[in-house]
Amino acid sequence: MHPGEMIADLAVQTLANLRRNKLRSFLTLFGIAWGIASLVLMSSLSDGFRQGQRKNMAQIGENIVFVFGGVTEQQAGGQRAGRRIFLKRDDLDVIRALCPAVEVAAAEQKTYDVAVRSLYNSGRFLNVGVTPQYLRLRNLPVQRGRAISAEDVRQVRRVAVLGSSVRKQLFEKRPKDLGETIYINNYPYQVIGVMPEKNQNSSYDGWDNDKVLIPEPALLRDIPPSREVYAEKRIYGFLYRPVSVSRWEEAQRQVRHAVAGRHGFDPGDKGALRIFDSIESAQMFDSIFNAGEIFLAVIALVTLSLGGVGVMNTMMMAVSERTNEIGLKKALGATSGRVLLDFFLEGLFLALLSGAVGLALIWILALAVNSLPMPAMFSGLPIQWPLVAWATLALGVVAVLSALPPARRAADMSPVEALRYER
Repeated sequence: MHPGEMIADLAVQTLANLRRNKLRSFLTLFGIAWGIASLVLMSSLSDGFRQGQRKNMAQIGENIVFVFGGVTEQQAGGQRAGRRIFLKRDDLDVIRALCPAVEVAAAEQKTYDVAVRSLYNSGRFLNVGVTPQYLRLRNLPVQRGRAISAEDVRQVRRVAVLGSSVRKQLFEKRPKDLGETIYINNYPYQVIGVMPEKNQNSSYDGWDNDKVLIPEPALLRDIPPSREVYAEKRIYGFLYRPVSVSRWEEAQRQVRHAVAGRHGFDPGDKGALRIFDSIESAQMFDSIFNAGEIFLAVIALVTLSLGGVGVMNTMMMAVSERTNEIGLKKALGATSGRVLLDFFLEGLFLALLSGAVGLALIWILALAVNSLPMPAMFSGLPIQWPLVAWATLALGVVAVLSALPPARRAADMSPVEALRYER
């Protein structure tokens, strides 16, 4: 028989069996379809939350580490525990010189609740002193105009970039803002850029929409947050990025040793520095998502296996119902191998048909969900081809294991016993 005719005959026979046993066939199809769909769905849900978490963190900056001064918990160098550590600008010079695993580092300088006014309105906002290195670390893009440049910093120019909420407050619906003069603590600053509206749901110092960016030396000269910051060259904290994700632990270790040498505390004293490492945090979230994904995948595989048992039971019933047919085929010369092949392919076709239905349903569901506005921390249902390949492999294994026992039972029947069988 031609392969095409054989497949067509197999499909007709399978569909005929499905019509004869509608309820049992529906349950069989549903079991396999739901099993394969849930396997893909659980993994896609995990990937959606994983990508959403990374996208959320990327609103602040990519692969960055925040370091703030803390309180020592151990005695070191003859100094008591419980000592406050105040970071200084010179610490950055040491980090850049002694920490080869650090790609870029920048100070964090800011002044809260600063009076800012334009000719039309006023408000109080967080002012951040920035440098080109700081802008390389933080995700603070400019939608219109330009960002603060190295020349602005070097010449201590009075220029400002406004967050979207600050721009709305100061200029309301007026179209012109670039080139306009605003007054920060009564000092005149020229608006050179406006940041786009950012849909943030996490921050460590306030929403970026509510910030005013000015050159760092200008902030220290015009609106220093405290006398200590200005006179003692203290910094609020600093940020850095390791040269690669794989070297984040090395970079953190080097930074701890460099700062510990400057301030006389033990590098192993965890309380001396408060560190938030976004790479470490992402890896922690990944481990949580991976554990949850494995758990859900095991449940989905159990569901898929139960669907395979349903296919096997359906084919066993089909073998019982077609015992006379099997006997007749063998009496007319059909070999056990041919009978085995017929029933094996029929069971395989039934399982694969059910799996194809499940994959089609989950693909349609993913398209529908991904077309909707996504909430924070969730990026939809990404269907990855490797995932589909693994799901298809699992489906194939279940299909073979569920189709083989009924086929062997049919092949082992003797023609005489099969012809004499009565239901």
